[in-house]
Amino acid sequence: MAAKWMVLLYGNEGFWSSATQEIADRIMEEHRAYGAACAERGYTLLGGEELDFSSKAFSTRRSPGGAVQVTEGPYSETVEYLGGFYIVETDDPRGLAQLTGEILVTDGGGGVEIRPVVLHP
Repeated sequence: MAAKWMVLLYGNEGFWSSATQEIADRIMEEHRAYGAACAERGYTLLGGEELDFSSKAFSTRRSPGGAVQVTEGPYSETVEYLGGFYIVETDDPRGLAQLTGEILVTDGGGGVEIRPVVLHP
C-alpha cells in the first residue's frame, strides 16, 4: 500500500498581495497541470487546499499554568508562510518531490516541504 505524503507549499504572502490577475491565473494553471502530472505518474491526490493569508489565522498555546491563550495571527513570524497543501499517496516520494519542484516552485518564490503522514494502526 502506498504511503501518504503531505506536500506543504510555502511562499511570501507579499507576492500574492501584489500579484496581478494574470499572474494568479498562470499560477493556478500550474496547479491544474500539477494535478494532471501527478495522475499521469501514478501519484494519487487525496486532497488539498489553498490557505488564506496568515494574518487571518488564530494561534493557540497553553501557558505553563495550564491556561489556554488564543492570539490572532500565525504561530510564528517568518518571511515564508504556509499557503496551501496537497495530500498525495505514493511509494515514490523522491519522484513526487522532483515533480513538485518542476511545476510548483515558480517565480513566486517560496518552496515546498514533503513530509510523510504518520498512520496509526
